[in-house]
Amino acid sequence: MVTDTPRSLEEIDPLLKVPKITAYFWMTKLLTTAMGEATSDFLVFHTNPYLAVVGCGLLFMAAIWLQMRSNQYTTHYYWFAVIMVSIFGTQIADVTHVVLGVPYDISTCAFLVALVGILGAWRFKEKTLSIHSVHTPRREAFYWATIVATFALGTAAGDMTASSLNLGYLGSGLLFVLLFGIPVVAYFMFDLNEIAAFWIAYILTRPLGASFADWTDKPIRFGGLGLGTGPVSISLALVILILLAFLMISRVDDPNRAKNIDIQ
Repeated sequence: MVTDTPRSLEEIDPLLKVPKITAYFWMTKLLTTAMGEATSDFLVFHTNPYLAVVGCGLLFMAAIWLQMRSNQYTTHYYWFAVIMVSIFGTQIADVTHVVLGVPYDISTCAFLVALVGILGAWRFKEKTLSIHSVHTPRREAFYWATIVATFALGTAAGDMTASSLNLGYLGSGLLFVLLFGIPVVAYFMFDLNEIAAFWIAYILTRPLGASFADWTDKPIRFGGLGLGTGPVSISLALVILILLAFLMISRVDDPNRAKNIDIQ
């Protein structure tokens, strides 16, 4: 049966659930990774570690629920979810090593296999890994599963280079700066596939931010600057709040901005 009822704008041009990839995105992502590392370490070493992990796990699930129930990208929902992933993802990797006794090299390989498996399932089911197509519940579920895996992998990889490979926190940070630059240069100069460049860079932001967070907050005798996990975590949180306030007001990272204007 034919009907003349027009489809809604969202059906014709779906509203996306993730932000535009701008310099602000990468700045916020790096800050949240660093804050997640410092906050996780502070909670584990200055509070009851079991309650900290359980509490962060509950907040993580609440953040994902709020993000998933939203029908479009909303700055505070999205970045609250990222922040909780950064903290809880760090704890997952740390529990794997400290509690279960799994060496960093093995956990890094295990998280890498898990990440490849998630990306493979996502590509098989949806035929694309582009974040510009994240506008359905299943695609968003794949997206957040990938994000969690990248944080766990990045945490384990950063700890592996700093401890197992004896590079130290600053050495690890500088290493990941160089590695982060590879997909950037390859994308702009050698036409690396946009999707591949994004996910490689995204994965590397985790150990990059975490390594510099560890360098600033760890005691001097362990190769850090000795600023402390509490002060570093609070300082980063304040910077993130200022940046998020700017994004909420300006909406420069809102991929649906033009669509919402049209709707109004």
